[in-house]
Amino acid sequence: METKIWREMLMPYHAAVDELRMKFEHILDEYRSMGEYSPIVSVEGRVKSISSILEKAQKKNIDIEDIENNIQDIAGIRIICQFVEDILSVVDIIRKRKDMRVIEERDYITHSKASGYRSYHIIIEYELQMVSGPKAVKAEIQIRTLAMNFWGTIEHSLQYKYRSQMPEHITKRLHAAAEAIIMLDKEMSSVRGEIMNAQNYMHHTDSVIKEILNNIQNLYGAANKREIDKIQDEFYRLYKLNDLELLERFSNELDIIAEGYRAQSDWED
Repeated sequence: METKIWREMLMPYHAAVDELRMKFEHILDEYRSMGEYSPIVSVEGRVKSISSILEKAQKKNIDIEDIENNIQDIAGIRIICQFVEDILSVVDIIRKRKDMRVIEERDYITHSKASGYRSYHIIIEYELQMVSGPKAVKAEIQIRTLAMNFWGTIEHSLQYKYRSQMPEHITKRLHAAAEAIIMLDKEMSSVRGEIMNAQNYMHHTDSVIKEILNNIQNLYGAANKREIDKIQDEFYRLYKLNDLELLERFSNELDIIAEGYRAQSDWED
């Protein structure tokens, strides 16, 4: 197959990865903007290289003409979570979405691979709006914890290096590491509530501080310098106290002040 034909074939998959990554990143941003805990930590995406596609086709005896029908992970999205429980939340989010159709699910967490690999895979069908018209492509979504991703990335690199001929001593060490990853995920789950509360507190504090600074910035064009200096000094004082309740009260007071100046400006206009 000529390079130009490969480019044309893979173009929809690049578009699908860009759109899907953006949609899942938007979910992360939406949780944060609401000051709520997000089950998603980060989102990655990739399109298989031509050499990887050909290697997989050869391994599975797939004809070139049947590649799009029989290779389901040409487009790939990886969603990273903190806890195993978060993986189930993300799976539920995907199942409920109307802009993608779940074709298949593979639970390698409950039933890990012989190598020790653990992750949750979902094959979806996603419809793109191309210049030539609608185009449905398949994509694989991998959902895993930070710990699973650490192990999986190393294992993938070693598999690539040794081409399925990995030395026995490395295989044994990987299995031992996989067991340690399981224990790490379990330990992290046991303190999940505390971690979530701490992160929610941190995100909410950041949101309040951002709102205060935005209000102060907006007041520069309306209030006099003495008043702004007084407001800034009070903010710095409260910030050093590290008291969220006081910062929230101060933010509400600033909202009232800013609204008063906006109303005055509208009246003068």
